[in-house]
Amino acid sequence: MNINDLNFKLSRRTLMGGAALLAATQMLGASNARAQNADRKFAAALGWTTYDSGRHLQDGFTAAVQELGGNLTTTDAGFDAKTQTDQIDSLIASKPDALFITPADAVAIAPAVQRAITAGIPVFCADSAVPGVAVNTTSMSNNFGMGAYSCEHIAKKLGGKGKIARVLLPQNESWDQRTLGMEWTLRRYPDIKIVADWAFALAGNVTPRQAVDNILTANPDIDAIWCAWDGAAVEGTLAARAANKPDLIITGIDGGSQAFTYIAGPSQLKLSMAQSFYEMAYLSVFYAQQHLSGKKTPRLVITPTYAVDESMLKAGIPDDFDVPGRAAELGWVRAV
Repeated sequence: MNINDLNFKLSRRTLMGGAALLAATQMLGASNARAQNADRKFAAALGWTTYDSGRHLQDGFTAAVQELGGNLTTTDAGFDAKTQTDQIDSLIASKPDALFITPADAVAIAPAVQRAITAGIPVFCADSAVPGVAVNTTSMSNNFGMGAYSCEHIAKKLGGKGKIARVLLPQNESWDQRTLGMEWTLRRYPDIKIVADWAFALAGNVTPRQAVDNILTANPDIDAIWCAWDGAAVEGTLAARAANKPDLIITGIDGGSQAFTYIAGPSQLKLSMAQSFYEMAYLSVFYAQQHLSGKKTPRLVITPTYAVDESMLKAGIPDDFDVPGRAAELGWVRAV
């Protein structure tokens, strides 16, 4: 063995030993942080826990509290604003160290959120902003950008000319921004005509499937359907199959296993703007911990969105794409 080989082995051994020590130190630091934060009491007033979006949000809150420390109480409003308002008031009375909220109807629950702030409880929102209320941190997607991007996808597929319908989601002010982004994109495509609109109402009796059935019956020559969320896009795909419309183009917004399965099919559902719900929730807990430790926190965080099409799902359907770092491992690049 020459001296260079010896130096290499010593250097490599030193490097590996240093890496192991760093990893051990990081694990010890995380363990210490959990111990220091163990007595912190958190509450989450979730607007919904159904669908992939609700499940990923709930998983993000749960994992973050487990990893960063504290105890978590969770409620589920099932998309009902009155129920969520009552749940927020009940959680205020329990005096948590911080309150996490995912609003289904942000305007309707704004007074309850303000009551939490007035009571001195730090509030952290995920997925949607609450208008007129100064919460500590909101972690959410670029809704305007997602609407614009998915509309651009349709416009390019149609070569800038065709007939489209829209399934809208005006219930939440943040979600409605998707429609505004879509409309901004269409200004550059005057030969694309909107021939039908349907606005979903949480308390309504018409399902997205029924609405798309009616749209396709009234407009048999339609080329595409832009949907403000994946639930409508999936139901629209089922309607397109029933109507024997194999060439119809459908896009959605949210991401998750259900939509990805249809996209990979392949099917009429061609694109989902996949949001980082898990990361939104995790950020809420992380910044609550930072705030309670006397550190600065951002007022607004825009989390990554990935424009997922069939080509990105060749290796399988990932359910953990929105765990921080996982999208990079998959080779996915942030679109918005």
